[in-house]
Amino acid sequence: MSAPAEVDGLDDGPLGRLALSRSTVDRATQRRADAEWIEAAWADPRSRVIVVHKSQALAREVAGRPELVFVAPADAPEGTRFFLGLDADDVAYFGVSSTVGGEAWDRSSESDVKPASLRVAGALLSDRDAGLLTHAVALANWHETHTHCPQCGAATVPAPAGHLTVCPVDGTEHFPRLDPAVIMLVIDADDRLLLARNALWPKGRMSVVAGFVEPGESAEHAVAREVFEETAITVGHVSYLGSQPWPMPRSLMLGYQATATSGQSIAVDEDEIGEARFFSRADLRAAIDAGELGIAPSSSIARRLIEYWYGAELPDGPAWTTPAR
Repeated sequence: MSAPAEVDGLDDGPLGRLALSRSTVDRATQRRADAEWIEAAWADPRSRVIVVHKSQALAREVAGRPELVFVAPADAPEGTRFFLGLDADDVAYFGVSSTVGGEAWDRSSESDVKPASLRVAGALLSDRDAGLLTHAVALANWHETHTHCPQCGAATVPAPAGHLTVCPVDGTEHFPRLDPAVIMLVIDADDRLLLARNALWPKGRMSVVAGFVEPGESAEHAVAREVFEETAITVGHVSYLGSQPWPMPRSLMLGYQATATSGQSIAVDEDEIGEARFFSRADLRAAIDAGELGIAPSSSIARRLIEYWYGAELPDGPAWTTPAR
């Protein structure tokens, strides 16, 4: 079976290469069902392992940017393991979801090695490391939160490659959960951008509108519903721009652009959305430069959507230290 097209050969779309949509490692899905091969790869000292703990992995700063710290399988801690793929030199990569914390995990004696999260380091990692860490965190989060059979309640057993679990009682197979969510640029007739603030966020922290796709609903209908629910704005001309995994804990963000029809007023419920307003490019930049507004981190598709509309990169503004879309 031939390997899939490399990510570098794919069309990035209008948003360009998104921070957490990069990868150079072939997932080698044809190997997942071969338990004998998986065990041999785990026994190979050339194989590399990422240890994931609380959605973080160790990274070392090299030449001003973070690089993941890998260990050999023999040095990996106990925990649920999962196969991540093969590189061009046939080196196998694995992840281990470890519950071991403290100094033994974070290697605090090494000043240049620290835990790194996707939210903070995702945009700074290399294509290889960004893809591996995104994959590993997604699987680790699923294994940590889906430990029992939803049909009979028995504890499930991970398959050798870690991409499914099996119930030993009724034999059912269970696969990683993925929650599709829409996130959208809403532009009005004057080419202004709609930004909103979650009611739990502090003043000055805003982002584009987003929400989960409901059962039996298309992504396009979810765009229109979420924008109206959060801001009372009706939109049309919904068009797809790109997607990015966001495994915090299990989302796939589907990016769209939508046009707000003319003559509408924003209304928010103040329970979920604290405020919302339209920004011109000049207004947005002035608010950021004055320290009045902070936009989403560079690892998020929200940031790329805003910069796509703006037409250039933007400074961070006030620090964004809590979960963002």
